[in-house]
Amino acid sequence: MNRTLPLWPVLVALMLAGCTGKNESWHGKDISGLMPELEFQLQGTNGQPVTAADSKGNIRLLYFGFTSCPDVCPTTLTDLRRSVHQLPEQYRDDFTTLFVSVDPRRDTPERLASYVNFFGDRVVGLTAEEPALRELAKRYRTTFGYDEPDASGNYNVSHSSAVYVFDRDGNARLLLRPGLSPEQISEDLTQLAQGSRS
Repeated sequence: MNRTLPLWPVLVALMLAGCTGKNESWHGKDISGLMPELEFQLQGTNGQPVTAADSKGNIRLLYFGFTSCPDVCPTTLTDLRRSVHQLPEQYRDDFTTLFVSVDPRRDTPERLASYVNFFGDRVVGLTAEEPALRELAKRYRTTFGYDEPDASGNYNVSHSSAVYVFDRDGNARLLLRPGLSPEQISEDLTQLAQGSRS
């Protein structure tokens, strides 16, 4: 009766996995090669244009939302903040969260600045006119919509709750879907930071 298996096939498999990079295991969805690189020109909280080049060299977390969002947006941004705080200290400054408001009618630069500042100084608030936001959402295969306003003029905005993760070169790497814990997100971000640091 064979109680042990020869070790060499296991060693060969591990070496091959190391050569091809297939040994990576993610909690989020690996979207390497499935999405275009990070590219945009939006308006920052100071009213000035912001592009992807402004944060080049950082790992970027792209999230579409709006400041009047009652639950999903603040929960997601809180989880991202907790995830980054759980990273090894040498990587914490390597991450930038790009919060793109798809509600430019209400989200003025001042309102957006106040909102993102609550979630830390590594969160950048961005928005644009609706056509530019539609183009950006389409680029990353998502969309958003507006409900009918109520008697007071208030309305809800439907949007994706996923977070797109781009590496230091702006390549799409991960899609973080709802349900991942801050610990799982932190593990993915740590692995990405370790693998992409020059």
